[in-house]
Amino acid sequence: MPSVRRLRVEGVTEPIGIDVQRPRFSWIVEASENGVQQVSYRLTVERVAPAGAETVWDSGPVTSSDARSADYDGEELLAGTGYRWRITVVTSAGEASARASFRTGLFREQDWGGAMWIGGHSEPASPGAHPAPLLRREFVLPAPIVSAQLYVAAGGYADVRINGRHAPRGVLAPGFTDYDCTVQYDATEVAQLLRPGRNAVSLELGRGFYGMTAANTWQWQRSPWHAEPCARAVLIVSHEDDTRTVLTTDGAWRTADGPTTFDDLYAGESFDFRRVVEGVDRVGFDDSGWRPAAVVSGPRGELRRQRQPPIVVAEALMPSCVKRLGEGTYLVEFSRTIAGWVTVAAAPVAQASVQIGYAESLRADGTANTDDPHSYYDGRFQTAQVEFAGTGERQEWAPKFTYYGFRYVQLTGWPDDHPPTADSISAQCVHTDVEPAGSFCSSEPLLNDIHRIVVDTVLNNLHGIPTDTPTFEKNGWTGDGMVGAELMLLNFDAHELLAKWAADIAATARHTGIPRVIAPHGGWSYDWGSTPTWNAAMPLIAWWLYLYAADERTMATHLDTLVRHARLELERADAEIAATTLGDWVAPDASPGGGNPPEDSRVPATAFLHQTMVAVARAAETLGRTDLANEFRAHADRIAAAFRARFFDPDRNIVRGEQEGEFRQSHNVLALAFGLIPAGREQAVADAVAADVVARGFHLNTGALGTKYLLPMLSRHGHAQTALRVALQTSYPSWGFWLEHGATTTWEHWALASRSRGHYFLGTVDDWLYHDVAGIRPVAPGYRIFEIAPAVTSILEAQASVSTAFGTAAVHWRRLGHEIALDATVPVGAEAILRLPGTEPQVLRSGRHTVRVSCP
Repeated sequence: MPSVRRLRVEGVTEPIGIDVQRPRFSWIVEASENGVQQVSYRLTVERVAPAGAETVWDSGPVTSSDARSADYDGEELLAGTGYRWRITVVTSAGEASARASFRTGLFREQDWGGAMWIGGHSEPASPGAHPAPLLRREFVLPAPIVSAQLYVAAGGYADVRINGRHAPRGVLAPGFTDYDCTVQYDATEVAQLLRPGRNAVSLELGRGFYGMTAANTWQWQRSPWHAEPCARAVLIVSHEDDTRTVLTTDGAWRTADGPTTFDDLYAGESFDFRRVVEGVDRVGFDDSGWRPAAVVSGPRGELRRQRQPPIVVAEALMPSCVKRLGEGTYLVEFSRTIAGWVTVAAAPVAQASVQIGYAESLRADGTANTDDPHSYYDGRFQTAQVEFAGTGERQEWAPKFTYYGFRYVQLTGWPDDHPPTADSISAQCVHTDVEPAGSFCSSEPLLNDIHRIVVDTVLNNLHGIPTDTPTFEKNGWTGDGMVGAELMLLNFDAHELLAKWAADIAATARHTGIPRVIAPHGGWSYDWGSTPTWNAAMPLIAWWLYLYAADERTMATHLDTLVRHARLELERADAEIAATTLGDWVAPDASPGGGNPPEDSRVPATAFLHQTMVAVARAAETLGRTDLANEFRAHADRIAAAFRARFFDPDRNIVRGEQEGEFRQSHNVLALAFGLIPAGREQAVADAVAADVVARGFHLNTGALGTKYLLPMLSRHGHAQTALRVALQTSYPSWGFWLEHGATTTWEHWALASRSRGHYFLGTVDDWLYHDVAGIRPVAPGYRIFEIAPAVTSILEAQASVSTAFGTAAVHWRRLGHEIALDATVPVGAEAILRLPGTEPQVLRSGRHTVRVSCP
């Protein structure tokens, strides 16, 4: 019998805080039989009330075989209200239904109940000292509680405690945005923390990217929204007697400086146990010596629900090694490089000032490498400072308002009478709470290891936005996110995060029409010139969200921005040839400190200008804008013609820039991938790429842009074995070279001198593992049609699964002598096109299939 599962509203299971009037409902259908198809569906929505449920929308039976979502089209939704919904599907194998619920958020300004932006009165006590403000309020709940929702917006971060317990929110919350454009709020059910009678709530505010004080290259300390941290909150409590109690932030809250004496996302955090006052978050605390909260104007952006998942502490690691370096100095090593922080605990009998330095690598002398190699920051970097009170009682601390990239921690000033152990220090892995959505495994241990370090690196860089590095920059570089978007969508349910980030990118274009290379953007005066390579991020990510997740709304929301941007990029081009200052970044022959290789960067610039036009044309066509689709297809054709005329050498069948002395792999694989090679010459170009790889001893020579496409283009043009040898390489430059030297993540550069040990943009080999080794890749939106076409069939076995808009799609193939045995899973509503070497394509309908074919 069929079943209906994975019920979501706006991409979230059982969400709180939905703030759109036409939310999207989605579901999947599962069945044990093969060939099952959905025939129709019916969706009903009820408003929940003590007096009984009231139907506010009934779609009626809707005939559809492939629809897995529907947009609400009923009565106006009320703010802060609970709703239930039921989906019933009729399939060829029977009927199934399921129920779920959601709660709306705050639609309008009046829904905030007069809540004010409030903050502290802190003035720096000394240079570099900016204590985090504490705010508190007590309140009375007159009757038993049915439910209670807490809505919190912040300029910066807000840590919330109620009656002595943390509110069940994420950390480093709410999320980071351009605060002049959008301010996120999160919504949490907190009834379990409340009780009838008197209650207490406290806030501690961190600076985040809103009120950063330490000087840095990207000038976040001078952002146009820069101000002291602040918060706006409303607590809505529903009682058994059908009444409500509403508590809002206002001037009646009390404030004082807290024990967090400094916080900065780059410099680190400082905490002083001598300033701790117990009971701030409990009823009866004496706050008579505190001041009324400062009522402030707050950030200017529109208040919107945080759509991306929260940042959470996902895992704890114990030390793998602790080494004493000298008096009061210890080096603590963990099993892998992570993003997050350490929790430390000590019980010194005398006051102790402990410095914690975080590092991804070690210096030659064996100490933690906490250097800032590019001098991006003025002052301290990646450190924490903890002042233990010396009471003899155990005191435990972890940061609240920053995070670090690290594998090593160096403790200085630690009490030698109690050396650090697993009981006194542990590491917390911190990242956006994206659900796993894909898996890959093969008979080649090295491929599995590469996949593992790529996945770990991506997680380390998901912090409300996709960042470039959790250590040195923490910025949303658009080129990094562009090349990494597909591997994010393959491995994780990253749709909501990437859709949010697409809005961040669009916000950077609102003044000039051209997106900035970092999103969100705080006003950094980037003056490197035109960058169509990085600016292609928004149109390509919008398209991939449609292809992988069946999300056409991101394209629709930002179509005007996409069109304006594409036209402006064309104006910048010189006779359809583009220039860029960000080319195939950190190829092996570029500086390990970052930079372009010695090649004509107009080649990738023009290739990505072409891809921008293609993506905008596809978006326009999907949205029914034939006029725009025709316009941008014509632009793409002219750019392709200009590219061939300028850069294609018909005598040698290669792509080359001007004054280039050697063959450039990235030039040629980008042209192959983007359809820029003259018809009939594609195989010759692929052969030239393969020949160069072989001549280099089966090594790549690609950077951030070309690496994504090298192995796929080799594999799909008859050179799968060459691609495999590149992937299994263990000498420089290669992924295996990193692993041979102890890497647990992917790096910023191929060389051992790489600054960052936490960049994913050279880890796009993971696309190839899914698409060409396991052989599963989408053809139609949401995998409604997908290919199963393994190209690298010389290994013994590979398998992969992906979570699609229709359910789980999976493939598992094995070599059995001269045969390939393949098992495939096709979700209900989808179909797969099976392509195996030496056989004709065949279509697989929904269900589980086993196929055996002869293979040389």
